Amino acid sequence: MDPKVVKAKIARLKNGHRPRVLDLFSGCGGLSLGFCSAGYEITAAIEYEAYAAKSHGVNFHNGDPRHCIARDITKTKPVELTEALGLGDPVAAFDVIVGGPPCQAFARVGRSKLREVADHPEAYRHDPRARLYIEYLNYVEACLPLAVVMENVPDMLNHGGHNIADEVSEVLTSRGYHCRYTLLNAVHYGVPQMRERMFLIAIHQEIAQEVSFPFTSHMYDLPSGYEGTRNCALKLLQDNPRQHTGSFYLPSPDAQADLLPAVTAKQAVQDMPAIDARALLTNGKLKRGARRFDAPIPWNGADRLSEYGKLMRNWPGFSGSDTIADHVIRYLPRDYELFSRLRAGDQYPQAYKMAEKMFEETLETYQNQQGRRISKNSREWTTLKNSIVPPYDPGKFPNKWRKMEPDAPCRTLLAHLGKDSYSHIHYDSRQARTISVREAARLQSFPDGFIFCGTMNPAFQQIGNAVPPLLAMAIATHLKKQITEASK
Repeated sequence: MDPKVVKAKIARLKNGHRPRVLDLFSGCGGLSLGFCSAGYEITAAIEYEAYAAKSHGVNFHNGDPRHCIARDITKTKPVELTEALGLGDPVAAFDVIVGGPPCQAFARVGRSKLREVADHPEAYRHDPRARLYIEYLNYVEACLPLAVVMENVPDMLNHGGHNIADEVSEVLTSRGYHCRYTLLNAVHYGVPQMRERMFLIAIHQEIAQEVSFPFTSHMYDLPSGYEGTRNCALKLLQDNPRQHTGSFYLPSPDAQADLLPAVTAKQAVQDMPAIDARALLTNGKLKRGARRFDAPIPWNGADRLSEYGKLMRNWPGFSGSDTIADHVIRYLPRDYELFSRLRAGDQYPQAYKMAEKMFEETLETYQNQQGRRISKNSREWTTLKNSIVPPYDPGKFPNKWRKMEPDAPCRTLLAHLGKDSYSHIHYDSRQARTISVREAARLQSFPDGFIFCGTMNPAFQQIGNAVPPLLAMAIATHLKKQITEASK
């Protein structure tokens, strides 16, 4: 990096200007919201999916059409982006680059290949395994940011036999940055969700000699499954003598017992208007078809607000109004009664067993009312069973369903929410449904004033793909302190 560029950007920060952020693979803007709320300027973003790109432009650029356009990073050079947005030279446009290339871009790339990519970025331009990574590097090289933040799944530490995070750190180190990465769980930063992700921070060596991560703010003992996932991700480090000598890995910050307790699912959504799915189905107000956000309903939960709910309602710049437009749910008529009978924490095997019990009860009721049995495996018997019992093998899909526990954080929200929401069944048996779009947003720590463009399925996908804004804000606040203290 040209020392003059570093000095110019540091001088700008010394004069009181906000650090300018370029968000690559931005999605709807979870990282952007965290950085914006920590005092950064969200200057630009690149996102391939149309609804997510529009959501980002609407929330951070007042719907400016130039910022609402979906862009393919493989076809958008840095200078083309800055010219389209009126930002001038890419070298001078940004202070921080954030984002994370989709994890499939890293599969089986390998350390030697990454080194060659770093030295000759055109060498593997047509390799689908590395292309997005190449473009990410191209933007870092062209924009010369003071800092880089990368987020990805924990498996980035053990992907196809490679620790990609370590290899990325080597490349960025060769570019003049100090790098560190770690695993952080969102639940330890006030998010009502157990969500484990890898975060890598790189700061230019001219302004910092060390890189660190924010201290945790909330305490929660993660279930054994999360510990197993972490151990799998760290296996290459555990088997590598470089772990404590040459690796860029830093152990995750400890969550101390004297911290605030984790935010629970009930605390996150208890003020949301109740939706009785069975009643809506009975009176014909819940039907098959796209769920658009064109029918706002009143929000009247002031007397049920938790401290977390108050934060979501009153987030500066994204405060909630007296109506909610995206509190919509899926049409799942077969399963509402089943949802009502499940216990908190039940998963698909328990749901399947309960559905079979309901089927047997229905057969018995039919016999009592009609005075005859339905022959097993007949067309009538099969049709009735299919109307009650889900078709999936409980041995193959044990985690497909889960009824949330009210007094615990929820499990990880995934982009698969865009296809179904069985992984997050509402804890309230009276409502007997899966979570709504706005409830998913709450569980991901998006405030009530944040707008998701599109219909229900794209909105669910945007939420599931996002970095939780509260976690992003903790990282952004900590990074800003490191950058600004170094620039004094």
